[in-house]
Amino acid sequence: MRLSKLQKGLWGFAAIAIVGFVWLQISSRGEQQTGDPAFRADFELTDHQGMVQTDEYFTGRWMLIFFGFANCPDVCPTTLAEIAAVMDALGTDATQVQPLFISIDPERDTQQALAEFIPQFDANIIGLTGTADQIERTSKTFRIYYEKIEEAASPNGYTIGHSSQLFLFDPQGGYAGAWTYGTPTEEIVSDLRARM
Repeated sequence: MRLSKLQKGLWGFAAIAIVGFVWLQISSRGEQQTGDPAFRADFELTDHQGMVQTDEYFTGRWMLIFFGFANCPDVCPTTLAEIAAVMDALGTDATQVQPLFISIDPERDTQQALAEFIPQFDANIIGLTGTADQIERTSKTFRIYYEKIEEAASPNGYTIGHSSQLFLFDPQGGYAGAWTYGTPTEEIVSDLRARM
């Protein structure tokens, strides 16, 4: 039985597709084993007491990191209250964890503004802010999204849309995981205890 040129072309295309599929499978297995380049906490910002802080200062402790802004109407205060509840639930293990709130609103979230805002939730949470350039660099390092949105009813006429996950970094500053907004406190505490 002789194959037409069209049939030969189709068989050739099928062979190329099979080889390509096999190559993708082998390639993706290699990526799963080696993983992406390490995602690490990396920042140099000013805390709500006026001290310059870097990620290296927190080496040896787990870091819970949340990005937000003090004028946030719901997500940020809810998450900070949840972080406070997590710290309470950890009891004596809380000394191994440092919660950090990194502002994405350097225009309004001055050191003084954070000094008034952060202690409303938990004395152990450290608020961090910086210049617009520092915040932009930090957001790129952490791969988070934020965007200034005009809103006449908000202070200074704007609000900020932003990523709302709670990050966890290990005592060496390596990415350990994240929880989406609304994850129950009990689930976060259980996950943290299992890792610590």
